[in-house]
Amino acid sequence: MRTATQTSSHGAPGSIMPTPPENRELSPYTGWTRAHWENAADRLLLDVRPFASPRRGLVDLPGPRPSWSGPRSDGLEGWARTFLLAALRVAGAHGEDPHGHLDRYAEGLAAGTEEPGREDRESWPLMADTRQAVVESASVALGLRLTRPWLWDRLDDRTRQQVADWLRPALAPSPVDNNWWLFGLTVAGFLQDAGIETDRAAATIDRSLARVEDWYLGDGWYSDGDNRAFDHYNAWALHFYPALHAHLAGDRRLLDTYGPRLRAHLDDYVHLFDADGAPVPYGRSLIYRFAAAAAPWLGTLTGHTPLTPGATRRLASGTLRYFLEPGEGRGATDERGLLTLGWHGPYPPLVQEYSGPGSPYWASKGFLGLLLPADHPAWTDPEEPLPAERADTVRAFAPAGLLVQTTAADGLVRLHNHGSNHVHSAPGEEDDPGYARHAYSTRTGPSTGTAAADNHFALLVDGKATTRGPAVPLGTGPDRAVSLHHPLPGVRVLSATLAHGRAELRAHLVLGAPEGTPVRQTGWAVTPEGPHAQLHPVHGYRPDAGELPTGETLQGPGTRTLALHGTTSGPATLFVALASLTAEPDPAPVSDLANVHVTGPHTLTVTWQNGTTAQLDLEARASINSRECSDA
Repeated sequence: MRTATQTSSHGAPGSIMPTPPENRELSPYTGWTRAHWENAADRLLLDVRPFASPRRGLVDLPGPRPSWSGPRSDGLEGWARTFLLAALRVAGAHGEDPHGHLDRYAEGLAAGTEEPGREDRESWPLMADTRQAVVESASVALGLRLTRPWLWDRLDDRTRQQVADWLRPALAPSPVDNNWWLFGLTVAGFLQDAGIETDRAAATIDRSLARVEDWYLGDGWYSDGDNRAFDHYNAWALHFYPALHAHLAGDRRLLDTYGPRLRAHLDDYVHLFDADGAPVPYGRSLIYRFAAAAAPWLGTLTGHTPLTPGATRRLASGTLRYFLEPGEGRGATDERGLLTLGWHGPYPPLVQEYSGPGSPYWASKGFLGLLLPADHPAWTDPEEPLPAERADTVRAFAPAGLLVQTTAADGLVRLHNHGSNHVHSAPGEEDDPGYARHAYSTRTGPSTGTAAADNHFALLVDGKATTRGPAVPLGTGPDRAVSLHHPLPGVRVLSATLAHGRAELRAHLVLGAPEGTPVRQTGWAVTPEGPHAQLHPVHGYRPDAGELPTGETLQGPGTRTLALHGTTSGPATLFVALASLTAEPDPAPVSDLANVHVTGPHTLTVTWQNGTTAQLDLEARASINSRECSDA
């Protein structure tokens, strides 16, 4: 957070606010209390005020480019997402609003819905003309639902009618077949509470939940549509909207379904957070940043969480502080106090085409904990450590084909990907860096653009690395995950990761490639100030490791990535390497952490440093029909 002496270039009144003192007795890990959360919310809201239209119907934030929906949609997005933050802030204070946030948004509601669809300085776009307005309708409706006694119930009849008319189209079937179904659900929940279109709203809720049910794979994991896109949308959308609706509606039947699912997801999800507060950057829409804290707060709010109150606040406060404290170049706001399009600062390769300057304010969901009363144990119990701080852990997320690996010595989290694919990914297309890498971590990459892909196994055809494309999950175990992909027609690569401590064993069985085909295995993309990366050849590779420049990543510029090279030697060739990523000072070579014996053409045994052993048998997988790749 910025210091009290800094001011916005626009002179925003919120720029001069004292930062609450840290409380290291209550919050030994972060120092932050509820007062810090309220202060952060107020700062974010006050600093967007200079960018509101004259009647406050739009919030036109500056940015490098508009989204593909256009500037007017972006202005609505800036309004709706900051309104959600204002709603959480005021509802959490039981209507107390010393900065007058809701008065401004009440004025904007009237202006924006007065004559929607007009090309003027205030009017909101119609959903029939601008699909993105469906997304923003959910934030509008949720904000109204949360603040109903202090906003909706005090609006004049004409404004209420205008707003209801603008919201109604969201009750139609979703125009996008993924988490978008939940935006209509959220609008329907508010309209039902307000006594508007109650029958149609109930039908929308039933239809939306039925569609999302098709994507539930068990153990708390959803795919984001008819695909295998697993990412933070599980937490900030697919669990968030159904469970929060059930809670706000007091619907015990629904909460009995979605509450246990949320609990199961949080049992995995808590392992994705670094000791420094960072969530693992994988998937899309990473510019939403501390929205990643929404699901842990929701678990506490609904009573469906495996986390203690102190652990919940430690996770959430650690995440918010990670992005809002400017230490080590991590500040997510610019000199005006505005959230930027990036991870730390601005980072254009991270930004989807649907994202506009107001998009980062979906991070407002991370403030859900303000709905908990100030005397709730989540605010009054001492903070407790995250799993990444307690013990070395290897844990499989079986439905998603993911394997998480954490180390207590440095609090670092690594995510090995053997099952998550982008919704648009297909063989031969360029890989999406957020989904196609074999591994991600809280302190590295991924590399983007024309730079060599980090954590990637490729065949080199005319000097060009093949893409991964969709990965078919072939199973997980307590220490491993396995997948299959087709880098070229008629060629299959069976890949496995085994993990222990900070050591990773990466094995790839190449099937059907011409003899003498070059291959390359890359490691972690690290900045000069980042953690230590190691990559050691075990079998199939040449003994010397090279190094590739991989440019700027979301962690910073000047990254370098280790690489191993080899060639296929027949119809089935096994390649094995050891890798490591650690923030420990002067780490021992990764080859000291594991002893690997290749016992057959497709089998190996690894003995870890503590004497435990693991076996990997790829032979049984070698004959898997290649059509499985097209089934993903």
